[in-house]
Amino acid sequence: MGSMKRSTSCRILAAVGGLEAKLERNSTTTFVMSLVIPVLCLLCVPFLVYRRPTLEWLQTIRVTAGIAHHLNCKLRLHEVIHERNTVNPCFNSPKQTTVAELNPPVHLLTTVGSVESPEDKSLGGLLPPGFDESSCLSRYQAALYRKASPHKPSPFLVEKLRRYEALHRKCGPNTELYNRSIQQLESDHSTGPMECNYVVWIPHYGLGNRVMSIVSGFLYALLNDKVLLIHVDQDMEDLFCEPFPDTSWVLPKDFPIENLGEFEGDATLSYGKLIRDKIINNDMRFATKVTLPAYVYLHLPWYSKEWDRLFYCEDAQQMLRKIPWLLLRTDEYFVPSLFLVDEYAEDLQQLFPERTTVFHHLVRYLFHPTNTVWGYVMRYYQGYLAKADERIGIQIRIFPLVPIPFETMLNQIINCTLSQHILPAIDPQEPAAAPSNAAKVKAVLVTNLNSGYHDRLRDMYYEHSTTTGEVITVHQPSHEKQQYTDQRSHNVKAWSEITLLSFSDVLVTTAWSTFGYVAQGLGGLKPWILPRHPRPGVACVQAVSTEACFHAPPDYDCKARKGGADLSAVAPFVRHCEDVEVGLKLFD
Repeated sequence: MGSMKRSTSCRILAAVGGLEAKLERNSTTTFVMSLVIPVLCLLCVPFLVYRRPTLEWLQTIRVTAGIAHHLNCKLRLHEVIHERNTVNPCFNSPKQTTVAELNPPVHLLTTVGSVESPEDKSLGGLLPPGFDESSCLSRYQAALYRKASPHKPSPFLVEKLRRYEALHRKCGPNTELYNRSIQQLESDHSTGPMECNYVVWIPHYGLGNRVMSIVSGFLYALLNDKVLLIHVDQDMEDLFCEPFPDTSWVLPKDFPIENLGEFEGDATLSYGKLIRDKIINNDMRFATKVTLPAYVYLHLPWYSKEWDRLFYCEDAQQMLRKIPWLLLRTDEYFVPSLFLVDEYAEDLQQLFPERTTVFHHLVRYLFHPTNTVWGYVMRYYQGYLAKADERIGIQIRIFPLVPIPFETMLNQIINCTLSQHILPAIDPQEPAAAPSNAAKVKAVLVTNLNSGYHDRLRDMYYEHSTTTGEVITVHQPSHEKQQYTDQRSHNVKAWSEITLLSFSDVLVTTAWSTFGYVAQGLGGLKPWILPRHPRPGVACVQAVSTEACFHAPPDYDCKARKGGADLSAVAPFVRHCEDVEVGLKLFD
């Protein structure tokens, strides 16, 4: 404590000395110093006594963070205002600061209301206390680089998350209750739920699909008082910080069920197969004494069969609550289907009074880049994006099964950004002229597996002046040519780029892309979507919310007991997605 006080007060005194030296070179030294030095002395008092002033305190004495920056005081408003390539004069010896240790730059803290308050590091209570901040720098820093979210988590959601965290600590890996549940699992049968019950998430497809399916699995666990554990292969190691304090969500390596990545719909204990073969039935939910499987595998990727999809019905939910271990494999954001289960309706209404904030709140709660990934993000941001007045994200995904010619997609991107005034037009007759010093700078971040779109956009604004006088810079962190989901290095880059896209002021995404969904959820952004088949004169449409789309919902109406149903007609708050005609999405 004492060393922190001395360090903070030393910063102020060093700043005072620096200012004094400058003033001594000025002919008005005596007059100015007679006014400035007493004010600075007053500033030092709270640092010496309380370690740091609040932003509100600084405002009451009409001293802004911008002045503090000019004086080089490096005031700490819950986050150090870090200057790159400087040596703190209060340190006994120079320290080389790594990029992963960078704190938010000054411009992110000088305008009150431009971002979520730096005083509110918990995002309105969403993030739990008790973490060592240095173990995951992005947890409390990432929001400072994003647009302020107008959506606050409900008190009921905050309370529910704290209760879940306590449950996870009690039942997490290597606890006594976890070990007891493992013994039950190895017995090959169960007679009902235990004190600790689990959902084990199994990865499927790319990083965007994985993030969305983990969010879905977590909400399912939250509603059913189960504990979520995720199976992490080598390709996912050191991507995400632990989201729950004093425990882990990673499935231990010695988990007794092997080859989880090979599970498919024909697995012996697949729910769909068990129901189809009448080994179990949903009427078992009423039984008080019954012998059940030790676990049930839920096969819910986009290509799951009708028997598997009975999972989405209410009677299935009640029966599955009796199973201590559920193994979940999906690539889908199946949250909208949970809103169609009457049993969950009251809880979901209290958890999410704004239905369209489910993904936004939960993805920000669960997913934080590790310090390794955060270093990638900060190096790129500070090098290419930080000084821009506005940041534009353009996420482009071309699906092999539905190819779009390069020129067609390029024209659609240009038409979208010009028609929506996201980017300015160019004057093709005029070469690029030197911009004025006051010109607005827009930085465009392009993400795609290939570099062609970036190159054409860069050349377009490099070779010609804009009609507005704005300066447009175009950047692309990587171009891997192919998707290598099973390679960790590829996933590190993907996660870094998703995070960078979430820092955008305006986001343009590709229809059907889960990569774009995650970025919009993290950033709280309503993206402009590039549809696969745009209508004449409509290059893009804006999403009505930050919610993701459930691409492959079931077509079985559980209440009417009939197939071929359009579930968008079942409830007014579930409709088809803007980018996927058959998909389902939550609406308010």
